Amino acid sequence: MAAVTRGSFTVFRLLLSQQYRRRCFRLQSFRCDRRVQPLTFRWDPTLQMLSSRTLHTASVSRGPIVQFKLSDIGEGIMEVTVKEWYVKEGDKVSQFDSICEVQSDKASVTITSRYDGVIKKLYYDVDATALVGKPLVDIETESSSEVIQEEDVVETPAMAREEHTHQEIKGHKTQATPAVRRLAMENNIKLSEVVGTGKDGRILKEDILNFLAKQTGAIIPPTLFQEVQTLPPVPPPAAAKPVSAAAPVKPTPATPRPVFTGKDVTEPLKGFHKAMVKTMTAALKIPHFGYCDEVDLTRLVSLRAELKSIVESRGVKLSFMPFFIKAASLGLLHFPILNASVDEGCQNITYKTCLCVPQASHNIGLAMDTSQGLLVPNVKNVQLLSVFDIAQEVNRLQTLGAAGQLGTNDLSGGTFTLSNIGSIGGTYAKPVILPPEVAIGALGTIQVLPRFDASGQVVRAHIMNVSWSADHRIIDGATMCRFSNLWKEYLENPASMVLDLK
Repeated sequence: MAAVTRGSFTVFRLLLSQQYRRRCFRLQSFRCDRRVQPLTFRWDPTLQMLSSRTLHTASVSRGPIVQFKLSDIGEGIMEVTVKEWYVKEGDKVSQFDSICEVQSDKASVTITSRYDGVIKKLYYDVDATALVGKPLVDIETESSSEVIQEEDVVETPAMAREEHTHQEIKGHKTQATPAVRRLAMENNIKLSEVVGTGKDGRILKEDILNFLAKQTGAIIPPTLFQEVQTLPPVPPPAAAKPVSAAAPVKPTPATPRPVFTGKDVTEPLKGFHKAMVKTMTAALKIPHFGYCDEVDLTRLVSLRAELKSIVESRGVKLSFMPFFIKAASLGLLHFPILNASVDEGCQNITYKTCLCVPQASHNIGLAMDTSQGLLVPNVKNVQLLSVFDIAQEVNRLQTLGAAGQLGTNDLSGGTFTLSNIGSIGGTYAKPVILPPEVAIGALGTIQVLPRFDASGQVVRAHIMNVSWSADHRIIDGATMCRFSNLWKEYLENPASMVLDLK
């Protein structure tokens, strides 16, 4: 009984905290019947006579202005470019609402709010450079919300939901604000046991109070639950208009013609272009060894034609790239030095390993031409994936790359790279190594050319040229040649790949 009484007093104290202490709340009577387990609160009926105007005025009262700073987003990034603002001065924001999108030299990320309030000031214009640790915006917080000086939430497209979580219990994460976590901690409530009713399953204050009321048997006035809501109700979406089958299709917008102003334009390098300067400057300090060969893909072309419709029925587009990537992984198993990395002074070599398996981790990069410039996302742990799994991942990376939404996790951790320059054009290339990797391959376009078969007859053959570059400080020509021959054998006889698939 003592535990129940203490729990009920805790509820009572919380209901009187913050804004409730400043309002016209008069408790008429409080009675605890020792013979009955549930504890009942009685309140003055005149409390329910408070007008909606009074409650609205109290709920929008303002508190202190908080400087919303750009936190450290990792990878040693100290500055970003503001690509787009989702708010303007005077806009009201809630916790987890998107504030802006910024672009580092590695990825684009979205900054979201930790506070409920009103935007009072934007510190940067679009395309301006924002510094880590400096304010992005000023937010006039609501007096009813607990202001905790924490850094902003950074979300990448691939990890948006994980970054919104603030507490991990029993191997999974729950979404809750610092104020809600504090409320749960004061009452010894595990967030994993509370059902969240907020957006994306977030746990709100009223969810905690409801849970606590069920545990203690306390009866909470409904008026008070309306006042503790931290997020306003979202209006139902407007009914969608039925689209008729004969609806006209919008024409594809014409590509605008270039405008010649007759003036030179000078602008600073930013984002991925600035990253390319840094990476290529470091790369060209490496002595490159080049090696070229041609591959007969005639059998692979036939195999892909047979599998293409099957794979597309599963919702995945099958290109040649998954075969090239898988063949490279099978070759790296025999030549692990090509999957290694060296430090800046070339004093130590590191063989990449995966924590989940005792074998080398093959994170094979795919050089990708996007509207933002050259990006190299990588397919993680190719040695554990089938050709279909790789095709799924390549599709995902290409979709994110076209939308400019590749995350830091997609762009970091590569161990070996293939560049499919042939998808645009060209036969040979001289690829540049991406440090700290030690090898890269460039794939030319597939051409139908005459070749001699085993009996000496001229036949049509699908020929692709490949150009390899290796760090000649640690890789000799013979190693690069043997790896290329093995990779070539897998592609010219794709059925042999089946023997080594795991």
